[in-house]
Amino acid sequence: MAKPSRRLSLEQNVALYALLGGLPAVVTALCFLWLGDRPPKEQWTLTLLIAGCWFGFALAAQNLVIRPLHTMANLLSALREGDFAVRARGARRDEALGDVLAEINTLSRTLQDQRLSALEATALLRTVMEEINIAIFAFDSERKLRLANHAGQLLLGKPAERILGRDAAEIGLAECLEGPAGRLLNLSFPGGAGRWGMRRSEFREGGRPHQLVVIADLSRTLREEELQAWQRLVRVLGHELNNSLAPIKSIAGSLGSLLRNPRRAPDWEEDMRGGLDIIASRAESLGRFMQAYARLARLPQPALAPCEFHALVHRVVALERRLPVRVLGGPNLVFPCDAAQIEQVLINLVKNAVEAALEQQANGRADAGVRVAWKKNGAHLDILVEDDGPGIAQATNLFVPFFTTKPEGSGIGLVLCRQIAENHGGALTLANRENAPGCVATLRLPAP
Repeated sequence: MAKPSRRLSLEQNVALYALLGGLPAVVTALCFLWLGDRPPKEQWTLTLLIAGCWFGFALAAQNLVIRPLHTMANLLSALREGDFAVRARGARRDEALGDVLAEINTLSRTLQDQRLSALEATALLRTVMEEINIAIFAFDSERKLRLANHAGQLLLGKPAERILGRDAAEIGLAECLEGPAGRLLNLSFPGGAGRWGMRRSEFREGGRPHQLVVIADLSRTLREEELQAWQRLVRVLGHELNNSLAPIKSIAGSLGSLLRNPRRAPDWEEDMRGGLDIIASRAESLGRFMQAYARLARLPQPALAPCEFHALVHRVVALERRLPVRVLGGPNLVFPCDAAQIEQVLINLVKNAVEAALEQQANGRADAGVRVAWKKNGAHLDILVEDDGPGIAQATNLFVPFFTTKPEGSGIGLVLCRQIAENHGGALTLANRENAPGCVATLRLPAP
């Protein structure tokens, strides 16, 4: 079996071709030297001189080619090792070798700037992660913990050196790596118990998949929101109760003084009846207020069933007798909803629109009216109730419970309508019309 031929190295090839390049001249010179009539001493002296120069210049040419390559290899090795401060000397743009060295120097400076930026970004990221009060964990493909910020260490009640490298099940986070990527958890950790919002996502590091788990404490936020809700409710209830109880107390005191006075006026019975009527009126108003609040608090979840929207709109419009309501129409759709609740929403919206249009008619605009239309908007159905009224003056208070500008209003209608829309997965918005006076209410519902 023949042995494979050995390849010559680059250094050997350069030396060989340098020698071959000078070989014809050397052979020619030696032929003239030894075939001529010269003394032997002179022949040997010139032969050694020619051979020495030949081999010397060949080795110099080899060194001239190989040394820059060694220099570039050292520079690239330094870059591979992460030493970006090393630079090549003699990097001149007016020659090929200098151009290569200049490009390597430019690459070194670029990598040095990028590493500095990466280090600064990493330091900033670590600082942010340590400062935020949301627990962050990173697990590798074997479910081993590889990263935990300060909030995560507090949540687990252990420092990083005691939890890094441990399995998710050992530290009580196995549930976070299973199931839906985002959900609510009711868990008890060494650092606290309650409701937690969990989000999980995937990333790759070093080509290997990792999972990032973010756990936020919702209990404090929920308690703060609950406290604010109670405070708002107490303010509203206190305001309404004071509005009714203050005049009742005052009138009851006056009537008590009237009855205790032995010398009564001739019309005291009329004053007594008037005072009792006022007390009854305020008590009735307070009763309506409490009924409206109970209605909002006991709103049932929608019972979805197929509903023909065209017929539903015409039923609502037929209930309004004070002003003709124009039905501009829309696509004839059948979609699942709680028809009774959606009908109640449209009744309230049409009622408000008609009252706004009647107000404009009383101010001299006889053509003020109300229009109802609906259209398919992607995956939603938009129902538009448009009026020619004066528009919305206090848009920020529209959905504040018990806020109303009507003397006999309860301030609960729009809040109830929005709650029904949101329970159906939709939304309710009211805005002034852009190019004309009036308001447009948009009820958005999911549509097939």
